[in-house]
Amino acid sequence: MSQGKRLSQSLTGSWKEPSTIINISNDDAEDWLATWRTVFARDLIDSRIVSVDAETSVEDACDMLLSENIPCLAVRSYDLTAAEPYHGLFDHADVNAFLTLAATRHTFLPDDLRGNPRVNEIVAAAKAGRVPVHLVSNLSDKNVIEILPHNATLLSLLAVFARGTHRTLIQSSEDPREFIGMVSDRRLLAWFALYARETPSFQRYLSNPIYSLSLPSLNLNAAVVAATSSATILDAMKLMSEQGVSSIAVLEDVSGTLLSAVSVTDIGKIVVPSQSNQILTTPLHQFISQIKEPDGSTDGADKYPVYSVFHSSLLSYTIEKLLATNAHRVFVTKESGAASPVPSPAFHGNLTGIVSVVDILSLFARVAKIPNIDPQMQRHRRASSASSQSSISDRDIFLRSRSNSRTSIRHSPSVIASSPPGVSVLDSVRNAGPGAVLVDPLSLQRKESRRSVNLKRESG
Repeated sequence: MSQGKRLSQSLTGSWKEPSTIINISNDDAEDWLATWRTVFARDLIDSRIVSVDAETSVEDACDMLLSENIPCLAVRSYDLTAAEPYHGLFDHADVNAFLTLAATRHTFLPDDLRGNPRVNEIVAAAKAGRVPVHLVSNLSDKNVIEILPHNATLLSLLAVFARGTHRTLIQSSEDPREFIGMVSDRRLLAWFALYARETPSFQRYLSNPIYSLSLPSLNLNAAVVAATSSATILDAMKLMSEQGVSSIAVLEDVSGTLLSAVSVTDIGKIVVPSQSNQILTTPLHQFISQIKEPDGSTDGADKYPVYSVFHSSLLSYTIEKLLATNAHRVFVTKESGAASPVPSPAFHGNLTGIVSVVDILSLFARVAKIPNIDPQMQRHRRASSASSQSSISDRDIFLRSRSNSRTSIRHSPSVIASSPPGVSVLDSVRNAGPGAVLVDPLSLQRKESRRSVNLKRESG
């Protein structure tokens, strides 16, 4: 098995699609919608807005992201005459994309840099010693800024999140250029879980097994992105960037058993504060232990949370799993025997697909008859290397090695193997010779010390 791959092989004896799909009565749907229309988006705010100037360095933005313990920063517009006060958002997915760009920059061809002004700007800024955060905002292509008015309802949130956006800003009632907070897709999912407890008809709907529902990636094992436990952190970073996902499955090397998952948030909270870029060569099984240890010791949570469900798992259980693991997706496994309401931590057999927060919210969006809901198409667009423009895309450039990553990903530690001990991931190696393979001058000079951060796991 290769060190990291998208599991796209055909399944033997895979789950058969049900002959019928659960239908919702018009009366139930209308009752639900009557309530959903009365809920204001502003009442679901789960994060304050922390903003930074557009010219703030990526280093300082990373520090703030960690020290404030928030999912993202709002980057103020560098054009004071702009209609919108914010240029964009900056989150852990963007951090991962930037670090991957730094670690794979040596694979670029001269034509690549000439063909992409944005990457050219980042490279030039790094050589000058300072990369402003506005250049890296939404580098991951997963962090588009969305804004909703003060009087927006839950249905507006559903329309935004069901199309793949993870968070949205809510405007103030007094000034549309001011904002009162952010709402995340997971917060909306948690609201639906609570609503089900108070609404028997909706609880009955959530009590259907997921195989009976129109979930786009349930049996699409090509949607599963995975790496083996002996792969390195850098391998995982590259996979998440090139496939446009916020987390990947980690499998046991020999058995293919699902061990755990690694997310862009894990990368941001562990890799960025590290005082040595040698952490990029850390095997994922060791990295997982480091991630989970604080959870088990401080919160009483499972040291290795189970990130899987079965085809027969109830939708309500799947929602609970997503919320309990703080993940954006769980992995669907083929059942090898009688179905169990509580999956075992050890899974033998194939991973057959995924169920994400977006997939579930898209189900509810279809109940609300919201148009143009296709989460699978959104996922495809993020992962695609094609560009609608004549120039090569950002992702194509900083993942130039994608074409051979399936066969040579085990060699990726050489990217940083020659870096001297004690040099952090964000340090610049400015005096490397032309033959050196290092994290190049894209990385920044960093402070001698960083604030300690809470390493509690939070999936991106």
